[in-house]
Amino acid sequence: MARLEHGLTAINGARALKVRTPARTVPVPIPGGNEDPKDHFITRNGVTYAGSHLIIDLWEAEGLDDQARIERALTDAVEAAGATLLHIHLHKFEDGGGISGVAVLAESHISVHTWPERGYAAFDVFMCGTAEPRKALPVLKQAFDPKRVVLGEHKRGVL
Repeated sequence: MARLEHGLTAINGARALKVRTPARTVPVPIPGGNEDPKDHFITRNGVTYAGSHLIIDLWEAEGLDDQARIERALTDAVEAAGATLLHIHLHKFEDGGGISGVAVLAESHISVHTWPERGYAAFDVFMCGTAEPRKALPVLKQAFDPKRVVLGEHKRGVL
């Protein structure tokens, strides 16, 4: 796995991080702060990154085999987070199986995989720009009434 070195260097006049691989150091270009206002990177508390990726596990949850309920929950979660829905695709597995799917967003995605026989649902909520992925969590909790929620957060694309 590549390891980041502290400090910046210049490549053709642009800023770049030095990425150290086991064999060599490779410069990775970084666009200037205001040079590309459409990149939707976020700067909060002095950290610049692409977006927040929430890993949400719902346990002892209800309605995990109900495709219409899941679609409504995804739509409501997107709206609550202030994101832009482009497309939802859900697949229901036969014989009491769960549902897998994704809401594709202009700001990234929300994915879901359910195991109704275990009362378990795995959601990934990744959003960049001004969207607020944490606002999706109360919507998902209300939609599926889990008895236990496990939440993890990872900042993607930290510069």
